[in-house]
Amino acid sequence: MQKSSIQYILKLSIPIFFANLAVPMVGIIDTALMGNLGNLSYLSATSVAANLFSMIFWSFGFLRMGTVGMVSQANGRNDYSEILNIVIRNLLFVTFISIIIILLQNFILNLSLKVFDLSEITRDIYKQYFRIRVYSAPGELTLYIITGLFIGLQKTKTSSFAVGFFSILNILISIVLVTIFNLNIKGVAYGTLFSALITSTIFLIYTFYYLSKFTKIQIDFEQIFNLRKINNIFNINLNIFIRTVLLTFSFLWFTYLGTQIGEDYVAANAILINLVFLSAFILDAYAFSTEGIVGYSLGKKDLSLFKNIVKNSFILSSISGLIISIIYFFAYEYVINLMSDLEEIRELSSSYVIWLIILPLISSFCYQFDGIFIGASQTKELRNAMVFSVLSYLIISIILTKLIFNNGIWISLCIFMILRAISLFYYLDKIYLRFRNS
Repeated sequence: MQKSSIQYILKLSIPIFFANLAVPMVGIIDTALMGNLGNLSYLSATSVAANLFSMIFWSFGFLRMGTVGMVSQANGRNDYSEILNIVIRNLLFVTFISIIIILLQNFILNLSLKVFDLSEITRDIYKQYFRIRVYSAPGELTLYIITGLFIGLQKTKTSSFAVGFFSILNILISIVLVTIFNLNIKGVAYGTLFSALITSTIFLIYTFYYLSKFTKIQIDFEQIFNLRKINNIFNINLNIFIRTVLLTFSFLWFTYLGTQIGEDYVAANAILINLVFLSAFILDAYAFSTEGIVGYSLGKKDLSLFKNIVKNSFILSSISGLIISIIYFFAYEYVINLMSDLEEIRELSSSYVIWLIILPLISSFCYQFDGIFIGASQTKELRNAMVFSVLSYLIISIILTKLIFNNGIWISLCIFMILRAISLFYYLDKIYLRFRNS
C-alpha cells in the first residue's frame, strides 16, 4: 500500500485517534470530578493548576517532537543503532530536567501564585495539587520519548497503547481516590502521578526489548556524546522548546485573562477549553501519523510521497474538524451539564459555546502544518511562525478582552489558530527546497 494513501494514513491515525481521545478525557474527567463537588474553588484550582503543568511539561514537548523527526529520518536510512542512541540521549536529558523541576518547585509555585489572582480558599486547594503533581515529571516526560520513538517508527499502535494505558489508568485511579477515598483534588493529582510512573516504567522496558531485535543494547558514549550530533539536536530541540513554551504559554494566558474577569469565567472557560483540547487531540492523530511519513519521505528522498501525504492528510483533517464541530453543535448542552452541577457555570459555559463549535474546524489546518514541519525537523520555521502568532495573539487578546470581555478571549484564540496555519503555509517551500537540493 502506498505510504501516502488515505487508507495508509487512516491505518496509522486510527490507533492514535483512540489514544489521543483518552488524553483530554483525563482533563474532562478531572474537571467533572471537581465540578460536581459543589464548590467553585475546586474547579478553578484544577483548571489553573492543570494549565500550569501543561505549560511546564509541554515546554519540553521537543522530547516527543524532536524524537519523531530524528527517528523517522533514521528509520528511512535503516539506522537502528542511531535510533537507540537518540532514545538514551533523551532519557539522560529527562533525568536532568526532572531533577531541576523538582528542586525548583517552591520557586515555580510561589511565582504562579503571584501571577494568578485566586481567592485564599482556591490558593490552598491549588497548592495541594501542585505539591503532588510536580513529582510526575520523570514519568510524564519519559512518555514523550516513548511515544515519539514509536510514531517515528510508524508503529502507531504501540505509541497509542502507551498513551491510552496512561490516560485510562489515570482516570480510573482518580475516580477511585476522589469518589471512594474522598481525597478531592489530591485524588486527581495522585491519579496522574501514579499512572505516569507505572506507565513509563512498563513501556520503557518494552522499548529496549523492541530495539534489541534490531541492534545490540549498549551505551555507546562516543556516539551519545558526539558533539556534532548534540549540537544538531540542541538546535532542533531549542527551536521546538521555544515554539512549545510559546504555545503552552498562550493557553496559560487564556486562563490568566479569565482570572481578570472572575473565577466563574475561569470555571466556565475550563469546561469549554477541555472540549477544545479533546478536538485538538483527535485532530492531532492525523498530524502525528503525518510526522512519521514526512520524516520517512525525507530519509528516502521521495518527493512524490511527501506531496501525497500533505494533500491527503489535509483532506482527512479538515473533514474530521467539520464533523467534530457538527457534533458539538448538537451535543454541547449534555456535555456541559455532565461536567458541572453548578447552574450558574452551566449557563455561563453555554453562552460561549459558539467558539467551541468554530474552533475544531479552523484549528485543523494549523495542527496538520505542525505535523509536516515536525516530521521534516524544520524547527526554525516552527519557532518563527509561533513567535509571530503568539505576539499577535497577545496584542489582539488584550484589546478584545477590554472591549468585549470573555468573547474577546475566545475570538483572540480563534485568530491565534488561523495565524499559526497562515504563517506555516508561508514556510512550506523550505521543505520542498530540501528535496530539490538532495
